[in-house]
Amino acid sequence: MVTSMTGFGQAERALAGFRLQIDLKSVNHRYCEVAVRLPREFARYESSVKQAVQQRVKRGRVDVFVTVERDPGEAPVPEIDWALAGSYREAADSLRTQLSLPGELTLRDLLSLPGIVTFRDKLDAANESLEAELVACASEAAAGLAAMREREGEFLREDLSGRLQLLEQFREQAHSLAPQIVQDYAVRLRSRIQEMLDQPEPDELRLAMEVALMADRASIDEELTRLKSHFGQFERLLDEDEPVGRKLDFLVQEINREVNTIGSKAGHAGLAGIVVEMKAELEKMREQIQNIE
Repeated sequence: MVTSMTGFGQAERALAGFRLQIDLKSVNHRYCEVAVRLPREFARYESSVKQAVQQRVKRGRVDVFVTVERDPGEAPVPEIDWALAGSYREAADSLRTQLSLPGELTLRDLLSLPGIVTFRDKLDAANESLEAELVACASEAAAGLAAMREREGEFLREDLSGRLQLLEQFREQAHSLAPQIVQDYAVRLRSRIQEMLDQPEPDELRLAMEVALMADRASIDEELTRLKSHFGQFERLLDEDEPVGRKLDFLVQEINREVNTIGSKAGHAGLAGIVVEMKAELEKMREQIQNIE
């Protein structure tokens, strides 16, 4: 199956008065690279989230954005450090006694001291259930990402398949021109030999030898046969159920090499036009393949 490397996925969870949201964005990349951005207090779960994404993505760069926001109306839970409050009270009594100071330590005084009252969110970063929710949310977002990449991949497959059929048409045209190339060369060679030797008729044996030599050098039959084989392999790769981006990229390079050889071996105007059209299509295919997983 042809799968694109570009896509987007998102998933949400409600968790202990908080809203957990994970956004995934992927682009093309030579390898599989997953970058996770978590709130600092959840950094310990980076590896688990990354593994959940990698189960769905085999190639491409994926940016994972994890957002944790408190639901409106939800307040953090206050906590009192009784030991610290007692220490403050003892210190205040000692100061009053030693320095003969008037006054008493009041509630307002205690509340103004640092560390007496702290506020803890209901969502505990060390809670084991949090990791499970993070992984489940990441898996859901990755599933959405994978689905979008598959939809984009289907469009890429249709485009490549259409261009492959066009290349086959060009190959057939080149195949039909191949015999004419040798015949045209024989006519040109005969004319040139007549001019060079200033004779009404050239040496037929020499002419036949020259034509045979040129026919061997200018023959494109082998290249056309290999192109047909490459096209068949390309079509089969489009239907495989595994990542094929690298294989397709390599195959396009091989096809381009054969087309270049055809262009360099046969100096024929009609064939040169076919070669130009094929190279233009191959360049478009190469651009599309860069986005395939």
